[in-house]
Amino acid sequence: MSRIRTAVILAAGMGSRLRDMAPLKPLCPVAGKPLIDHALDGLATAGFSRAIVILGYGGDEIARHLARRHGRLTLEAARTPDWLQPNGVSVLAAAPLLAGEDAVLAMCDHLVTPDLYARLAYAGTGGGLRLGIDRRLGHPWIDPEDVTCVATRGDRITAIAKGLETFDAYDTGVFAIGPAFLDVLATLSSPSISQGVTALAARDLAFVEDCSDLAWLDVDDAKALHAAEQWMRAAA
Repeated sequence: MSRIRTAVILAAGMGSRLRDMAPLKPLCPVAGKPLIDHALDGLATAGFSRAIVILGYGGDEIARHLARRHGRLTLEAARTPDWLQPNGVSVLAAAPLLAGEDAVLAMCDHLVTPDLYARLAYAGTGGGLRLGIDRRLGHPWIDPEDVTCVATRGDRITAIAKGLETFDAYDTGVFAIGPAFLDVLATLSSPSISQGVTALAARDLAFVEDCSDLAWLDVDDAKALHAAEQWMRAAA
């Protein structure tokens, strides 16, 4: 079965809730290694050959860091036109480099076991979009005020947003995306990723892949950073 070999990593935001720990979130160290390196090394381990990194806030410094990397991944960078805009705008910055190719989309501030990246790469887009979900509701490493919640029916997404009243899964931040997702984002004004997913869900083209057996963590504040350090120490 064919699989996706290209990843898109979002590293464009300010990361204001981690500013006390690191001026630039992608370069925030976890167990001695910047978050973005955890993501890129995980993608390499998962068998990806190419990564497109979307830069914005602090982009010049992050680009210099990327230029010093050596490894199996071919790295390319694109710049979001405005890092203050919602994250769907950053995803669209990858479109010229993807040129119609499917990709796995991930966030540089999510620590993710490489198997999660690989699972989405093999699952594919289904002709629309596929999101890795976690059904372990109430897990202690989840921030209920910040996590994006997902409502599903079978293998389809019916709703996605922060603060959903009725939901049965969490968004892991790892997607398989293709031209259909980029096309729908391009029709929206200042879109977020969740808005694009919602638009595809209305067309019955937003699928899920259950990743409840795999580890991931959104490193978005000091509490999550502490949990991430514990995870990395336990895994060492």
